[in-house]
Amino acid sequence: MISELFELFRGNGSVMTIIVDILAILVIIFLILPFHEWAHAFAASKLGDTGIKNRGRLTLNPLSHIDPIGALCMLLFGFGWAKPVPVDSRYFKNPKLGMAITALAGPLANIVAGLAGMIIFNVLRFLLPQFSLGTAVGYYVMLFLSFYVQVNINLAVFNLLPIPPLDGSKILFVILPDRAVAFCYRYQMFFFIALFALVSYGPLRWVLSFLSTGLYNGMYWLTSLPFLAFQ
Repeated sequence: MISELFELFRGNGSVMTIIVDILAILVIIFLILPFHEWAHAFAASKLGDTGIKNRGRLTLNPLSHIDPIGALCMLLFGFGWAKPVPVDSRYFKNPKLGMAITALAGPLANIVAGLAGMIIFNVLRFLLPQFSLGTAVGYYVMLFLSFYVQVNINLAVFNLLPIPPLDGSKILFVILPDRAVAFCYRYQMFFFIALFALVSYGPLRWVLSFLSTGLYNGMYWLTSLPFLAFQ
């Protein structure tokens, strides 16, 4: 978002493009991040955490999930976070496996949300081509959907990295010994700082871009198949 504003000031950007991006990010902040956290809470509840509802997180109400700093980062930099759902693994029959399933539920929610957006994208593209490809309004609707899908994919891929405190680390913990898990929890803030540096300035940024692009293209191909079959 910041880079787009700089381009606008230089005379190379488009006000409408920035507005569309902001609208898509607001949808992410108020709908998709809460959906991601609700998925964590729902999975934990189903696995036996009976106290999850009393913590006020088994809801899609965005006010229960939004983290102001995470929302601001999402608006400015294109990635952010919501308030983590507190999960009590003592309720799970298998704590490590239960935490892994609970962690996986969040990125899966983003993938589902992204698929829904891509399906709408292809419905408009194939069934209403004169609107989606031939009008200014259609262009910005398609741009909105594309950006919405991309942000969902970015969130899913990023959260699946096996680095504390991301969701992927909880999945990795299933195969790690308890001592290693305790070490990761103890120093997860340092892991997060290193992660931020690697994403911002290191090779991890390109790895994430490669994975996100691959998932986006695969999702586009998969959701296009029903329409291509009847052409």
